Amino acid sequence: MQGMQGMMGMPIIDLHCDALLKLWEEKGSISFTDSDKLDVNRNRLHEGGVKVQSYAIFTPPDLPSESRFQCALDQIHYFYAEVLGKHPEMKQIRDWSDLDKLGDGEIGAMLTLEGVEPIGNDLKKLHILYQLGVRSVGLTWNLANLAADGVLEERKGGLTAFGKELIQFHNERKILTDVSHLCERSFWETLELAKYPIASHSNAQAICGHPRNLSDEQAKAMFAKGANVHVVYCTMFINESTPPTIDDLIRHIDHFCSLGGVRHIGLGSDFDGISAKVVGLEHAGMSQNLINELLKRYTEDEVRGFAYENFLRNRPV
Repeated sequence: MQGMQGMMGMPIIDLHCDALLKLWEEKGSISFTDSDKLDVNRNRLHEGGVKVQSYAIFTPPDLPSESRFQCALDQIHYFYAEVLGKHPEMKQIRDWSDLDKLGDGEIGAMLTLEGVEPIGNDLKKLHILYQLGVRSVGLTWNLANLAADGVLEERKGGLTAFGKELIQFHNERKILTDVSHLCERSFWETLELAKYPIASHSNAQAICGHPRNLSDEQAKAMFAKGANVHVVYCTMFINESTPPTIDDLIRHIDHFCSLGGVRHIGLGSDFDGISAKVVGLEHAGMSQNLINELLKRYTEDEVRGFAYENFLRNRPV
């Protein structure tokens, strides 16, 4: 990736934030440039050395199903109008090779979909979202939909026929299939079928037993397939203490490394989707605090891997 040198601190690729949801909730009345209501805004990305930021499209679970696709389109509108449209240095990532073309001062911006609830069972709608730039898709959020069961769905079922069709759609277009919110059975069935699996924001269940986190068996299977696991800054997925520290977050990285994941770990903050924050990691502008703590424990090459190189190495080609 060009433009990596000369940035403030070490460049970072962050695979998950919910800034578009906040822009939608505020009906575009807040500025992506500098609003304090946004953990991820233009100024904070520059301040924190974030070189590539993924922007999730997430439709709230209490939204009527017939309104969800419009909600997704509205969030994409804010992505184009506020994130890209008002900031020429923000460059959309539509092709994986675009990551290699980012120049000095430019920041990559990629659309992702957190749960396919907006498309119902209509594959044409996913095709539209793909044409608009979505390059990573999680089949579900925490509950069940027409594709799969999520981690909080009591049934704990696997993929539906439609879910398997979606993964095939992803495979043909080099779209990442995100496993972060899947229940165990859905996870294993997805890992078997997906050419490009990723966990965009998940931690280690061995360190914190929340069901959103990955078991050792899941993490090792991801690493064996060459897939990345991106640790998340959501406090309830880190530990039970209030509030957790950066050291507490790093324990998850330590654990994944002990399972052989040193070349498959990345970052997925979940900024703007979390209310409680890690001390010293309250918004994107503070991202280098994590890098600085990692550099006390790991080699510079290893930390570069966590920050951005592992994702570049393991992305679809």
